[in-house]
This record gives sequence, structure tokens and C-alpha cells, in this order.
Amino acid sequence: MSQFDEDLFLKGLEQRKATLGAEYVQSNLDAADEFTRPFQEAMTAWCWGFGWGDGAIDAKTRSMMNLAMLGALGRLHEWEVHCKGALTNGVTPEQIRAIIHVVAIYCGVPMGLECFRVARKVLAEAEIAGTPHSS
Repeated sequence: MSQFDEDLFLKGLEQRKATLGAEYVQSNLDAADEFTRPFQEAMTAWCWGFGWGDGAIDAKTRSMMNLAMLGALGRLHEWEVHCKGALTNGVTPEQIRAIIHVVAIYCGVPMGLECFRVARKVLAEAEIAGTPHSS
């Protein structure tokens, strides 16, 4: 952690684990090698410590913003990860649907369809795992 503020990294690590799950985050950190570790550290400190850790916007709202932006960018792997995190942060399936509607309106129906495909998978996995969410 020589390149980054340790406190910001630890703050980010706490927020990242709270949203994405401790096991998921730890597996990403454990998989990092000499080549990728600096990026994992920077992303945790910058995105999660600085970006999510300021308290200006609650985690639920940030999750909804992320889904809209990632959908707009077509980053479906990250969209799936953040869709799971959004459920953890209290975003409902109805709110996810509304976000996808906005993505489809502004970014195109094909992108909306892809987001729906991924969301259905995430919601089905959440049902199987017994993750509570309103339907």
C-alpha cells in the first residue's frame, strides 16, 4: 500500500465488502498478483474509499446510479456484479426494472434487453440463495 493512503484503502475495503460481499471481494484480492495488485488497491481506495466513502449519497442511491451508468456503457459483467450489490443495498426488483427502462430509452432497446437478461439471472440466483428482496 505504498502508493495509497492506508485509511482510504481500509475505508474502501469496508464499503466494497458491504456492497459486493466479503467473499467476492476477498477472492478478487487473493487472485491479484504482482501485476494486478496495484490496480486492486487503487480501485478499492479510489472507487470505494473516495467515491463511495464520502457519505454524501447513500449506498442504495449509488447502486442505482452505478446500474444506470454501467448499463449505458454496456459493461455487463460489472453490471451483474453491481446488480447483486444493489440488492444488498436495498434496491428492489421494481427499481432495477425502472433503471433498465431508462437505460433502454437513452441507450437503446438492445442494451435494455441485455440488462434484463442479466437482472433475471441475478434475481433468480438471489431467490435460490434466499436473499430477501421485494418482488
